[in-house]
Amino acid sequence: MKTIDLEVQGMSCGSCVNHVTQALKLIDGVDDVTVDLSAGHVHVSGTFDAGVDHLVSALTAAGYPAKLAGVSELPSPESGPTVSPKNGRGGCCCH
Repeated sequence: MKTIDLEVQGMSCGSCVNHVTQALKLIDGVDDVTVDLSAGHVHVSGTFDAGVDHLVSALTAAGYPAKLAGVSELPSPESGPTVSPKNGRGGCCCH
């Protein structure tokens, strides 16, 4: 089992934590998701059979741009949608 630490932008409340957790738990190989809201980090444990890029892509598609912790570049806006169709602000009511 691997544990990956992601830096995630746009999380500001418990609703954001739920959206991020739900987006990641839908991915095959994800066993556990722990969100550190104050630090903007998400720890993901599992086998990640589909690769780490799927984790970043799922979060970005949910409106929460993400990157591996320690990596200096975020995915570009051209790489996929960055807002949730739900309300246009990352899927959270408080943005």
